[in-house]
Order: sequence, then C-alpha cells, then structure tokens
Amino acid sequence: MVEYCWRGRFTNADVNALHAEGFGHRVLDDDWVAQVERYSLGWVTAVDDGELVGFVNVAWDGGVHAFLLDTLVRADRRRRGIGAALVRAAVDGAQGTGCEWLHVDFDEHLRGFYLERCGFVPTGAGLIALA
Repeated sequence: MVEYCWRGRFTNADVNALHAEGFGHRVLDDDWVAQVERYSLGWVTAVDDGELVGFVNVAWDGGVHAFLLDTLVRADRRRRGIGAALVRAAVDGAQGTGCEWLHVDFDEHLRGFYLERCGFVPTGAGLIALA
C-alpha cells in the first residue's frame, strides 16, 4: 500500500532518479533536500514498501501563493492514482498554512489530469522563456 506523507523523508538520489525519468534527462546530483527545506512550503512523498514511487514539491512566495512543481510518479506505477493522491495530499498539506491559492502550470497533455482529476480550474497565465 502506498503511503503519502506531507514533508516526508526522501533521499536526493531517489528524487533525482524520479526527476530524470519523469522529465527525460540524465540523472543529476541536485540537493533536493536542501532545496525544499529552504524554499518550499512543503512536499509530498509517496512510498510503497520502502521505495519512493512519487513526489511533488509545493513551492511558495512566502505569502499567500503556493505552487505545485515537479509532480513525479515512477513510470512503472503510473495510471494507478498515485499522481492524483500526491496532489490531494499537497492540497491538504497546504491548507491551514496561511496560503490562499495553489497554482499549477502544466503541458497541454496534462490538462485532463490537473483540471478533471485534481480539481484545478483553468486560469489565464503568461510565460516568458528565460533560457
């Protein structure tokens, strides 16, 4: 059974592997623990039988806006509701923190997931590529 934990423990190696698989790049050596502890409102881990199978980061602006980033589910565990459960746990964790809004940006192919499965509503937004 998958266990979801707000601000759950994880290793950098596990999140780096999930991120590489999820976003299609080589495995990096990023210090996720330091990053989320310093900059994030929280995060959610999904652990099954001692293995990290999902992760989502809840960044924030230090005020009333929180942002979902890096929603990741291990490829062999996708389409089982883990991603939606991660988002629900992130919403639950962010509630009561003083934040009033939870934002998410996504590629068009994820529209149904975030709007229909997770309950986000569409908004107008803009984006400038900096690199």
